[in-house]
Amino acid sequence: MKKYVFGIDIGGTTVKLGLFKTEGTLLEKWEIKTRKEEDGKYIIQDIVETLENKLNEKNISKNEIWGIGIGVPGPVKDDGTVLRCVNLGWEVFNIIEEVNKLIKLPIKAGNDANVAALGEIWQGGGKGYKNAVMVTLGTGVGGGIVIDGKIISGSNGAGGEIGHIKVSDNETECCGCGNRGCLEQYASATGIVNLANKALKTIKTESKLKNFNNLSAKDIFDSAKAGDELALELVDSFSSKLGKTLANIACVIDPELFVIGGGVSKNGNFLIENITKHFKENAFHASRNTKFELAKLGNDAGIYGAARLICED
Repeated sequence: MKKYVFGIDIGGTTVKLGLFKTEGTLLEKWEIKTRKEEDGKYIIQDIVETLENKLNEKNISKNEIWGIGIGVPGPVKDDGTVLRCVNLGWEVFNIIEEVNKLIKLPIKAGNDANVAALGEIWQGGGKGYKNAVMVTLGTGVGGGIVIDGKIISGSNGAGGEIGHIKVSDNETECCGCGNRGCLEQYASATGIVNLANKALKTIKTESKLKNFNNLSAKDIFDSAKAGDELALELVDSFSSKLGKTLANIACVIDPELFVIGGGVSKNGNFLIENITKHFKENAFHASRNTKFELAKLGNDAGIYGAARLICED
């Protein structure tokens, strides 16, 4: 009987791993270092080695394992073809085939942001919903789309790249993707800090933001909550760009729910209220009451979603 499933989230610094029961209970989680030397050639063998060790430690037979789900920090096609992972040193290859050379178990793989979205919708902030979009607001802006309980990854594994929707024609600086005017440049932690630093060079009015030597997104949101005028303007601009973009997404996807995660989501209801305001102002009437919830799984969303890849209905 298949009792267990492994969920794996490959990151640039560590690989996070989880052993789950098939209904979604996390039994144990652990991490190993991501060895990126020699173009990441050791990452897969390190993963398989730690899985084999865990099976031996727990006295679990491979016959009891439903399979292994893997989240990868880059585009992944449905057949397991990874279309380069720059931060790991990986070029194009099939991760399912490579893992299966070392361990004979069913394998599924997907982009890490999409997989994290699946995890949140399975056991986190989106639990109980089948049609949802997750938006991760951190250093950048990530996203994942789940329709009828399934990830929408697209033909090249690039579905859900919400952060690279173009929202401005006037931007002169490049986004990390090489384009200009991406949502990520305005609605990420990095983006709002950049906008604040530009504003602080020109404003003549008083602002608490002038008192910080190394301004952070948290400083900006905390100052906005305290009523600082400039901080409030920056949060409003942040929320306007994001709310309008999600309103456009709702016209195409019509989700039941948006799940907001990432470091910026720690601003809780203050953030949700600001985003929702601009969403409602711009949404198509049929989508105007789409729900917003905060993510709940934190850094574990990836391993939950990876496990769900294997044991999805």
